[in-house]
Formats: sequence, C-alpha cells, structure tokens
Amino acid sequence: MQPSELLRIMSVAEKLKCNTRHCYTSSGRHESVAEHSWRLGLFAMLVANEFPEADMDKVIRMCLIHDLGEAFTGDIPSFEKTQSDEAKEENVLDEWVASFPEPDRSQWQALYEEMNALETTEAKIYKALDKMEALIQHDESDISTWIPLEYELQFEYGKENLQFSPYLSKLREEIDHMTSEKIEKSKKNGNN
Repeated sequence: MQPSELLRIMSVAEKLKCNTRHCYTSSGRHESVAEHSWRLGLFAMLVANEFPEADMDKVIRMCLIHDLGEAFTGDIPSFEKTQSDEAKEENVLDEWVASFPEPDRSQWQALYEEMNALETTEAKIYKALDKMEALIQHDESDISTWIPLEYELQFEYGKENLQFSPYLSKLREEIDHMTSEKIEKSKKNGNN
C-alpha cells in the first residue's frame, strides 16, 4: 500500500478515538469506539486457546475493524439503532473500503462479508465477544450511568450469539453473576 493511501485510511480510523460510545469507563468518562475495539481484540487474544479449531488471527482482525463504519456515523446504542441506521453505516463503510487499493480492497471486503454472514466459527466468535465486551464494560462502569432499560438488557443482550460455544456460555454465566452482584450492591446502598 502506498504511504499516501495508508495515511488516508489511518486518518479515517482515527475518528474512532474521538467518537464515544454509550457506555462509560470505570473512571467515569465515555468510552471511545477505539477503546472498545482494542479491548475486543485483546479479549480475542485471551480466549484464543479455548478455540484451537479457529483462526484467531482472523478473529482479532474482525474485532479491530468491526466498528470502522462508526468513524463516519458515530456510535448509536444497540437499543436505539434502526435498520436504516445499520444500512447507512454499512453503505458508507462499503464505499470507503471500495476506495482501498488492491489487494487490500478484496481482502477487507471478504472479511466484512464473512463477518456479516455469521456462518464461520471465526465470525461467530467475534460477534459473541463483541456483545460480551460491552456487557463487561457496563459492569465495570458506575451503575449510576445505566439507564432503566439496561437492568434487563444486561441479562438479555447477545445471548443468541454465544449458544454455539459451551466456553462462551460459561463465561456469560460469570458475566451475569457479576451483573447481579452489581445490581444487588446498588440496591443495598439505596441507589435503586
């Protein structure tokens, strides 16, 4: 890739450092999309040994690029995002990737197609981890940052994405336990 093309792509990716998500960090500030994507990649590295049959390098690549469309649209929380929002994000991302030089264009397009189809083990792992990373971050944020619908959503969000894996199902049980403890502690402290 020519340096000028690389810098053009990096400039767009930098927007993910600026664009914030609905969730807060444990220190009380909004998390950036880039922070979510970075930690999602780390998450994939940490569970790699649980999936010896999977190409975990591919999963990590999926994790790193999965929210690049939000460089153009910003983050819209899942409970507010419409099909129209999703189509807009996908279209602008497709146009951007189509501007890449070859062979990068074809490689990225194939990766996004695989991610969207959710048929391969790698795509399923990425999607399940994406959902669970958001849950973990919510559990790490102060409960005062939660909106009312999140008390139920925290237990339902992404469950359909991890049923293929006993390991991820067990991990989800641990996350649900962490969530329950957080809510109970908040009730005892009179915050609910």
